[in-house]
Amino acid sequence: MKMHTLAIAVASAALLAACGGSDSNQDGKGEDGALRFNPQQLSSPWFREGAQVVNAASKVKINNEVGAAKNVILFVGDGMGISTVTATRILAGQMEGKDGEEHRLSFETMPFSGLVKTYNTNQQTPDSAGTMTAMMSGVKTKAGVIGVAESAARADCASSQGAELVTALELAEDQGKATGIISTARITHATPAATYAKSPERNWESDDGLSAEAKENGCKDIADQLVSFAAGDGIDVVLGGGRRHFLPDTDGGKRTDDRDLTAEWLAAHPTGSYVQTGTEFGALNAATAGPVLGLFNSSHMSYDSDRKANNKDEPSLSDMTAKSIDMLSRDEDGFFLMVESGRIDHGHHAGSAYNALTDAVELANAVQVAMDKTNEKDTLIIVTADHSHVFTIAGYPTRGNPILGKVVTNDGSGEPEATPSLAGDNLPYTTLGYTNGPGFADLGDEHDADARYGVPVDAGRKDISAVDTESAGYHQEALIPMGSETHAGEDVGVWARGPGAHLLTGTNEQSLIFHVMARSAGLLPE
Repeated sequence: MKMHTLAIAVASAALLAACGGSDSNQDGKGEDGALRFNPQQLSSPWFREGAQVVNAASKVKINNEVGAAKNVILFVGDGMGISTVTATRILAGQMEGKDGEEHRLSFETMPFSGLVKTYNTNQQTPDSAGTMTAMMSGVKTKAGVIGVAESAARADCASSQGAELVTALELAEDQGKATGIISTARITHATPAATYAKSPERNWESDDGLSAEAKENGCKDIADQLVSFAAGDGIDVVLGGGRRHFLPDTDGGKRTDDRDLTAEWLAAHPTGSYVQTGTEFGALNAATAGPVLGLFNSSHMSYDSDRKANNKDEPSLSDMTAKSIDMLSRDEDGFFLMVESGRIDHGHHAGSAYNALTDAVELANAVQVAMDKTNEKDTLIIVTADHSHVFTIAGYPTRGNPILGKVVTNDGSGEPEATPSLAGDNLPYTTLGYTNGPGFADLGDEHDADARYGVPVDAGRKDISAVDTESAGYHQEALIPMGSETHAGEDVGVWARGPGAHLLTGTNEQSLIFHVMARSAGLLPE
């Protein structure tokens, strides 16, 4: 049997184009009756790219050696579900002047990918505490608890004692590796906290949130646990928001115990630096700096678009990632780094696709920085999400239609219409939307508000004909009125390169991510 490779087919396309013709008939067969590719098929960029992708994939070498990953970097796009990745891809492409759909984000070029099941042990639709605990410990657990097994009752200190879980970051410290945590959210928030803390309640970020039962039974708040983290020689780089949880309430913080944890951290790290601004962070010399604690905002750091538009003196996620890798790479034993883009989640909760997607674009930029600064032979990079959101891409917009814009469909001949499409109520609508959330409040104010939500329920949709839906201030419409848009329960994506990356293919439990990191970096005790 004769076998014709795609490579030969693509080469034939170039020859046909040069000759300006083909020997095939309308039925796709040549004069000798053999099946022939149509020249349009062979010259198609999709056909050519497919051949190139298959050729490149066939050359990827799988590293299955235990401990081959000297370094591990885990990127978590908080709330970055599949629809968010798709919309981000299109937005990033359109920001570069493309149609957008054909674009690929940095992590989408990685050779291995799969799906991750995100449910908590007690919820179909999860929260970040339980999901990140699964990724960091290899054990699924309840929603709302951090670093403890599902046997613990939420917000019950006594029940959590004896249920503490060991994390990948602690194992890395035990192996003598350098470690780092980066987040654009509060560093005491659920996702970053799950790398180092043990708490049956994610909201115990500082002592003011602790219950009387927690204090009686000796549970520490999350900020306190970070400063008193004792594994190895301590976490080398800690960057994010949440300064208020480290300072006393007499000094602009939330602590009621009169402790200044930033001062305590400096006392425990005499060669370390505590920085509060992007300027101070930028001045650090990555080649010589000791441990770093960076708290760049009282609460969460700014959305990336707001940081740029208002010249906020905060480092970008890419800036924090770049310098952290430079610092951690000085350790001959390697490093473990967790990087969270926490405000993707917050943008979605607010019904703001603009903020969610522009932060996701910056996450992709940070991943590219990590890919450029590391070698896939000794560094495992994983990019995933803790959960998704009820975020949709709908209508039938024409190719290249602004992803944040109103839907413009094609006419009967397949060409774009001149004006936005109208829904059944004769009003335009956006490509992006939410199943629930505060966007329901945009319906108008000509009717009495529903007492439960403070929004009208019978007003009908607001006319957005004259509204700039691509601006930072626009919040997409939502079907169900809620004060905050919710997470969703479907699987999320995972992309990886480096030693052990192939182990993440297929559809897997979220807890598998821990085992891939631990095996690839040789973190598990023998």
